[in-house]
Amino acid sequence: MGSLLVGGLIFVFLSMATSIGLMVRARLPNHHLNAESKDVIRLATAVVGTLSALALGLLIASAKSSYDNAEVEMRTAAARILLLDRVMAQYGPETDNARQLLRELIEKRLSRGWTAETTDEASGKALGEYQDIEAVQADLRSLAPRDAVQHSLQARALEVSGMLAETHWLLVESGKEGLPWAFLTVLVCWLSLLFATFGLQAPANPTVLSILLVCALSVAGAIFLVSDMANPYVGLIRVSDAPLQFAIERLGKP
Repeated sequence: MGSLLVGGLIFVFLSMATSIGLMVRARLPNHHLNAESKDVIRLATAVVGTLSALALGLLIASAKSSYDNAEVEMRTAAARILLLDRVMAQYGPETDNARQLLRELIEKRLSRGWTAETTDEASGKALGEYQDIEAVQADLRSLAPRDAVQHSLQARALEVSGMLAETHWLLVESGKEGLPWAFLTVLVCWLSLLFATFGLQAPANPTVLSILLVCALSVAGAIFLVSDMANPYVGLIRVSDAPLQFAIERLGKP
């Protein structure tokens, strides 16, 4: 589910909860909303408000951690690509085909994106990325080193290409994790309860209603940001592909 849709649905839920609170307020006897009753309601909702704040804080921390990890993975992958290209360049002209395959792999990555769906699946005549990496490794294994230096370079190139393949499969395995939806569902229920009590205690005038709607929009915006950051390779807040752009400019140089 898209982050914008998640944020929009939460805004709708919170607005509906506020409206329900306002409608219930209009039908309750006056003594149900006297000072003592409101004090008890505030004390009860304070507990739920604290739990909601803690839960939202945990979601933000989790999303930020996912985003930071993805950014590190992007930079690490770009560095390994450059390292692999330089190791193959030191080996000699026998690796020209493997270097060209590596460049085509990065060009495909930039054109198709950096998600599990786009990198692992074939698209038309384009192979999945894992097959491109394996083609580079096959070329490296087919080399016939003439001396100890070339043998060492071949081993190093195979090691780095193996790291790139490992990065790909880690992306595939973790690409669909996203937000813990059960956790988010409970949080939305708590927030809806809070906004329902806001409506229950609030006089139905334009100023109060406007403030409650702005608050609902702010909370929905926060959860939108959390949802977007939890999927760091897609959405509005995504990991920059600048490291790959820099890497492709340097690939193939002697």
